[in-house]
Parts: sequence; C-alpha cells; structure tokens
Amino acid sequence: MAGNSLRINRKWIVRGLGFALVLMGCILRVSDPYPVEISRLIYFDFLQRLAPRTFDADLPVRVVDIDEASLSQLGQWPWPRSKVARLVEKLEGYGAASIAFDILFAEPDRYSPHRLAEDPIFAGYLRDAIDLNKLDNDQRFSNAITGRPVALGVAARPDLKTKQIVPRAGIIEIGDQPGLLLPRALSWTPLAVPLNETAVGIGGINVSPAGQISVVRTVPLLWQGPTGIIPGLGIEALRLAIAEQNIFVEGAENERGIVLSVSLGAFHIPTDEIGQVWMHYRPDNPGLYLSAADVLDEKDNEQLRSEIEGRIILVGTSAAGLVDIRETSLGQSVPGVSIHAQLIEQILENKVLQRSDTIAALELVAFIALGVIVVSVMSISGAVPSFIAGGVAASSVLALSWVAFTQNSVLFDATFPLIGGMVNFGILAGFLFFATEREKNTIRRSFSQYVAPEILERLEESGQDLQLGGENQEITVMFADIRGFTPLSETMPATDLVAMLNELFTALGQDILAHSGTIDKFIGDSVMAFWNAPVRVENHPLHCANAALAMRTSLRHFNTVRSEGHQVPIGIAIGCATGEACVGNIGSQNRFNYTAIGEVVNVASRIETACRHLAYDVVISETMALASRDQLALLQGGSVALKGVNKRELLFLVVGGRDTRQSEIFQRLQSHHSDLLAAMKGHRGAIWSTQAVERCRSIALEIEPGLAGFYDRISDRLGDFQVDAIE
Repeated sequence: MAGNSLRINRKWIVRGLGFALVLMGCILRVSDPYPVEISRLIYFDFLQRLAPRTFDADLPVRVVDIDEASLSQLGQWPWPRSKVARLVEKLEGYGAASIAFDILFAEPDRYSPHRLAEDPIFAGYLRDAIDLNKLDNDQRFSNAITGRPVALGVAARPDLKTKQIVPRAGIIEIGDQPGLLLPRALSWTPLAVPLNETAVGIGGINVSPAGQISVVRTVPLLWQGPTGIIPGLGIEALRLAIAEQNIFVEGAENERGIVLSVSLGAFHIPTDEIGQVWMHYRPDNPGLYLSAADVLDEKDNEQLRSEIEGRIILVGTSAAGLVDIRETSLGQSVPGVSIHAQLIEQILENKVLQRSDTIAALELVAFIALGVIVVSVMSISGAVPSFIAGGVAASSVLALSWVAFTQNSVLFDATFPLIGGMVNFGILAGFLFFATEREKNTIRRSFSQYVAPEILERLEESGQDLQLGGENQEITVMFADIRGFTPLSETMPATDLVAMLNELFTALGQDILAHSGTIDKFIGDSVMAFWNAPVRVENHPLHCANAALAMRTSLRHFNTVRSEGHQVPIGIAIGCATGEACVGNIGSQNRFNYTAIGEVVNVASRIETACRHLAYDVVISETMALASRDQLALLQGGSVALKGVNKRELLFLVVGGRDTRQSEIFQRLQSHHSDLLAAMKGHRGAIWSTQAVERCRSIALEIEPGLAGFYDRISDRLGDFQVDAIE
C-alpha cells in the first residue's frame, strides 16, 4: 500500500510540475524575450537555406549595377548628374517599364558648371554674359526624369532638421488607422532642387528600420513620415511600372494600428502587423545584374534591350567602397538594391512569406499539446514512453512546419514547441530520476538488511528482473534459533522482548551479510539465510560456516552486555546444510518473496533442531563438511535421525576456523575424538569409558567451552555413532 501511495503521489507531482512548466512556457512565449525571438529567426533562416527560392530569368526585374567595372571605366562615384541623366535616357530608350534609384540625390551636383561659377577662382575666367543655368547638371537630370516613370530614393533620418518630402503615391487606409504603427522616419534625406519637384515617384531606400543592421529578414512596404506615408522603393517602382496612383493599406476593423495587407493594382501582399514583408530569399544570381558601364555605352545593344525592355529597373551599386552591402537569411552578403529587387520578384510571383498572430497562436497551441503529451505519458508510463511519444509529436510539429513553409509559404516556428517540450521533458525526467534514485536508495537500504553489499552490487550490475519462478542450483542454508525462547518470553514484557530480538538479530544479521549471505526471513525467534543465491558465491559452504562462527562471537558479546544488566544470557542453535534447491521469486503476481525451496532447506531446519540433541550450537551436514573440511575445525557429531528425512544424517560440529584446525591442541583433540568414536562404534568396553570422554572434554575446554555439553551427553547417544567418519 505504501508503494502504491508513493507511485500515486509521484504521478500527481509529475502532472502538477509538468502543467506548471507548460504554463510558465506560455508566459515566456507571450513575453517573447530575445533568446526566444532569435531562436525563432534562426530557425526561419534555416528553413530558407533548406528551400530557397529559385531565380527566374523571365521575371521583369533587373538591377543596373554601378559595379567596380563601371567605376573603373567611368570614374569614381558620385558621377555628374548629366551622366545619371544619360543613364535614364538610355534605359528609357531600351524600353524600361520603370526606373528606381537606390541612390541618394540629397545635395546639388558639385560637378555642375553652374556650381563651378560660384567659385571665385573659376568666376574670373568666365564672361559675365554667359548664362550657365542651362548647363546645370541637376536641371539636366530633372529634365530627364520629368514625366517619366522614375522613382528617386530617400533615406529615413533620426532628426527633424531637413526639409520634408511630399509623398507621390496616394495611400488609402482601410480599417482602424492601419498606418499608425508603420516603421517611422522622423525625417527624410532631401532631394536636390529641382529633383524634389519633378520626380513622379519617391520611395524609401531603407531595407530595415533605423538601428537594425543585422540580417535583413523583413522589409517595410510603407514608412510613416512627418508628411504622411511614403512607400518603400521596391513597391514604388512597381507602382510606376503598372501606372497605379494609389496604394491600399488594409487594417483590422477593431484593432487600431494593425496592418493586415497592402494592395497595389492586382497585387495583394500579406504583411506583418506593422506593414513589413517577410523575405523569401533566393541565392544571389549574376543574371539579375546589368553593368551600368554597358548601359551607358553609346552603341545600341540588342542583348541589353532584351534584358531591359518591359522590365522594372533598379539602379544601385555592388561596389564594396560604396558600403551598400546587406546580409540575407541565406547567409549571403548582397547589394542592398538586390533586396528591393527580390521583394518585387516575390510580389510578382505571389510567393510572399506569411506570418500572423493566428500562426503564433497555433505555435503556442502546439507547445501546449506537446507539453500535455509529455506530461501525461510520463506520469503514467515513465520517461522512456514519454520520450517516444514526445518524439513522435515533435516530429509531427516539424513536419507541419516544413509543409507549411514549402507548400503554403507560411512561417511556422517549430523551435519553441520543440525546445520547450525538451526542456519540460528534461526537468520532468530529472525529477523522476531523482525520485527513482531516492526510492532505489530506500529499497537498497531495506534490501541491504537481507543481502550482503557485494551481492547487492552484483545484482544491480546484472540488472536481474524480479519475476515469478526460480531455478535449481546448489546452495548452503542456515537456520538459527534462540534456545529456550518460550520460557524467556514468559519472563519479559512484549515490548522488551521485541527490543531484545531486534538488537540480537541486528548483530547476527550483520554477521550473515558480512560473509556474503542472503537473509531469507526472520521467523519469530529464528532466522533463515542462504548462500550462493541470488548471485554465485565461491566456497559458499565455508562462507556459511564462518558466518556461524562470527554469530557465536557476537552472541558472546551480546550476553556480556546482558550480564552487566543482570539479565539471563541467550543461547542459539545454528544448523547448516549444503544441497540443491529451487531458488527464486515465489508467491502471487502482486506479492512475492525471493526464497529457496527444497530438501536442503528441510535438512538445515532439522539440523538446527538437532543441535539440542547434540548439545552443541553450530552443527552442519556431511555435504557441507566435505566441501569445507580443509578450512574448518570439525568434529563428527554422529549420525542423527532427522524428522521428515528418510535416512540418518551424519552431522559435524563446527569448532572453529582454519587457525583452530591447524592448532596442535585441536589435532590432539581430533585424535582422541576419533579414538572415542571408534570405541563407541565397536562397543569396546575397555576403550569406551568415562575416562576417554573426560579426556576429550578436558582438551575441548581449552579450545571451545561449548564442547563440554556435547561430551557430557555423548554417552547417552551411542546409537548415533554407526557411520564412518570423514577421513
């Protein structure tokens, strides 16, 4: 009952702890600290690396790259605006659908002749009558973009000291102020005069909000500025290409400031709640780029025409010195302009990654479900089944995440359910481990009262199962019984009697365990033990005999203490036998004991009873004597009829150990004892006499005083000495 109660309590503790961990995990996920966020983002990067987009050369997007070759041929950046104007004219001539500059034109062109005339050094060489306004490079660039689908880039700035930019696109908000929480620009870099008046398109070139300089995973479609909402450069270039005036921002009906999607013409673009698009990258491909030097070549190039005609053209730079390099989720460093290009590609392909609050809620549900599975299975079946069930559930979550990403372009985070589930499993498994270890130690302490420590260690190492059934093997069995227990019990209160038995059996039990024995049971005033089971013990008859000798010594010490308290001394009788028995777990399916059954058990029990007949405390069987005669001081005690045993059993007295056996006085006693037994067997009256018995008795008193009783009664047991002694 105690074991069942312990298991029930542990089950409920596991459940309570497990559900508490699930609740704590939910709170952690809702608060979304940096470690949780970064693990999610790294996982999304990993998904993209496993299944990136592929480059489609037919998509109408190209980048005119101010690359190292262009700088080498045409000079360092910035180029005169007249050259930039020529670039626009060439692109329009090749049939570009729209042109967007991922370049800032914030100050007047310092190469413009108009600006040179303002320098006093150059002014003296110029005639006053010359009008240089017609040679203004900014004006030439302005004339080139006037009326053409060209978008100029502006950058978000953290100050309010610049002139504000007027949006060119119409922004129509649907819902409860969805533009309220868009990425904010306190101000924009200005556009040089007269570009700020003639540009038909203006877009933000930033690919991430200010201060975010790590991996670019999301790109804002729209920016909230001081003069209104300005689109990002990519969506502005797309707007000009399809000749749309308005961009629609759809928000939630009852949630202020939440963006659900952005629409432009026929394109419907899902976004996160602040109007950003999750980028689904492809490896950077040279097919996206056209060298600015090639475009500016005065000769017409039909190959270039086929690459530019009808396409959205983004102008930017990959030159390292111009510092416009960003890192993508694929681990690649690419020009910032290519990110705008890939954004347009995704919109055109309708392959924009999606992630919403609903998906985040489903991730939380997956974490809860995984936690409930782990907790439930572990509380019922333990750690291993829980690990298997949790592994299956975790695999399902991973599979769901993969299918959602590859088939539906949905970002479903599997890291929090998996990591959270593993943490929960680890904590619960750790609790079970410590609880099991605690129970194991308790059981070990209890079991160590019956089994020698070295045997217990060997049992634990072998991992033997506790199952019903047994096996036949040779063992040595011991029965030890208190002499005169009934009269003793009548003179003592029950509580004192129990205390005395506990103290005595503690000492005797320690002697048995110290000599590799297994205590089978305590039966009232007696104890049963055996050797060579549950694990093999070499020379087990000798171990048993040595344990009996140690018990004799412990009893003497016990009686010495009792005599100091004027208490009656205690006597014990020990009977031992070696033979084959069935050893194993015997009982019912629900309750069983490890014990031994067989003839040898009955013989040992009867030998213990025969100790009274022989008037000696430690008596063993012939089989046991044969196995250990070289190590023990033994004397033949006669052939005794044992109750329940068909034939007489030749018994031997255990006088002492090896040292006693090798002593000269014991050898003299053994010689006289043999002569006495021979005379008793042959009925030789001349030899069989009181003097012969007394001679043996007097020598025995010097070796083991307990032998006195044996020799005092031997004359009454003439019939027991009719078998040959061991040579």
